[in-house]
Amino acid sequence: MNGLTLVGIAIVVLALAYLLYGRWLVKTWGIDPEAKTPAVRLEDGQDYVPASRFTVFSHQFNSITGAGPVTGPIIAAMFGWLPAFLWLLVGGVFFGAVQDFTALYASVKNDGKSMGLIIEKYIGKAGRKLFLLFCWLFTLLVIAAFADILAGTFNGFTKDGGQNVPGAAAASISMIYIFAAMAFGFFMRHNKSELTKFLVGAVIVVLILWAGIQNPLYYDATTWRYVVFAYCFIASVLPMWLLKQPRDYLSVFLLLGMILGGAIGIIIANPTIEMPAFMGWTVKNQPLFPILFITIACGAVSGFHSLVSSGTSSKSISNERDMLTVGYGAMLVETLLGVVSLVIACSAAQGGGLPTGTPFQIFGNAVGGFFTMFGLPQHVATCVIMMCVSALAMTTIDAVTRIGRMSLQEFFTPSEGEESGFLVKIITNNYVATVITLALAYALCLAGYASIWPLFGAANQLLSALVLTALAVFLKVTGRKGFMLYIPMTFMFVVTMSALVISVYNIIVKLSGGNFVFMVDGLQLIIALALMTLAVLVVSNCYRKLAK
Repeated sequence: MNGLTLVGIAIVVLALAYLLYGRWLVKTWGIDPEAKTPAVRLEDGQDYVPASRFTVFSHQFNSITGAGPVTGPIIAAMFGWLPAFLWLLVGGVFFGAVQDFTALYASVKNDGKSMGLIIEKYIGKAGRKLFLLFCWLFTLLVIAAFADILAGTFNGFTKDGGQNVPGAAAASISMIYIFAAMAFGFFMRHNKSELTKFLVGAVIVVLILWAGIQNPLYYDATTWRYVVFAYCFIASVLPMWLLKQPRDYLSVFLLLGMILGGAIGIIIANPTIEMPAFMGWTVKNQPLFPILFITIACGAVSGFHSLVSSGTSSKSISNERDMLTVGYGAMLVETLLGVVSLVIACSAAQGGGLPTGTPFQIFGNAVGGFFTMFGLPQHVATCVIMMCVSALAMTTIDAVTRIGRMSLQEFFTPSEGEESGFLVKIITNNYVATVITLALAYALCLAGYASIWPLFGAANQLLSALVLTALAVFLKVTGRKGFMLYIPMTFMFVVTMSALVISVYNIIVKLSGGNFVFMVDGLQLIIALALMTLAVLVVSNCYRKLAK
């Protein structure tokens, strides 16, 4: 099997899915192009900010993509390329894209409310509280995992003490990106020409890359961990138009360029897949079921995406016609990135095994090699790709910090007719809620992303099961067909509960072996048990509503 064939199959399947299945969903549920969206009706300059289709697509795509489509498929390749490839396509078309679009659709139809508030409206107050607590705990895992990945990527030194030029350059580019994005935010605020914004954005990206490569920043991983958490705090409290929207707009040039570069490289090189199609039902003591389905989250289905769709993107949609492109389309592009990552990694395999190194390093080195075919020096190509994958992680971590802050605030915000006390007012303050969220995430971050990733993956997919179940209730209560959600929500619940049971068992085994560290393993155990309990309670509330 060659890589070009797999990418070609994926492009055809995803294009047909958008044109046929995506449009069928729109026709089935109905949209109103003349309706005033929440972003227009409730514009406040902070969270509700109407934007163009491309701007919202950029935000959605950048926020949901993260490091998942690169990391997950490459790790899952240990089972062989075929299981990973099939799950990416089936999951992306019938699970992930449906969830993302439905969450966006439900939020836009309900004043841009988050999933927690939608659950309160259609299921009840208890369901809302349980779901928001689940979401907040989940965001802690996401922040911890991606912060550690970023700190390791930006580390300016190798294990033997030498300089890590690509990492230092990626760090420098990322820091310049933050300030450039804020300046571009003011430009976007006062310039309505889409063509002008596009051209200026492209030039800014090129200048940022050049400046960062010329001025690498050499600091260790610990220092970068502090910087990343400081950035998360700033991104959480600043208005959307000032940092998040312009940063996502600029980042889309890098991300689409990376996908295009990888795809063109595959077309020109036409690499042969060196990994076996199937490695077995159990690999490295990991069973294919349920591990495959939690390892590949982004690219197939990811519960986190629903929080972006209903938490931020829905507050920027300026016309309901844009929802299909933003909700369904962005997920399909992410699926394509997952397929490209899988093909590139499996093409670089040697002796039936993947190269040594992290998924980022495997992907970066391989795509960097493709870029050299266009005359780009190897070290420059590697720096650019490292920056691209770093941009993926940073656009996720700033979005999820904001969502974590909002989830904590909504959890403590009293329902209509109830009064809030002094303590509630303090906790729901933007700055206080952000600090609480980041402090606990930092404690988890000390365990390292490798320890957090299995728990993060299981929680992420379990969140998807909860969201799909809640959305099925929304569709039924509002008189819309929702049968297309029943199989995905049931399958994801069974898969993820199985994976969480395995995670809890492994932590308990570690405890019995005397290698238990409370601030690391203990915190993970508490969160795992809490997630399982909350999930059962949320699903039971939803199913009772469906039964009625």
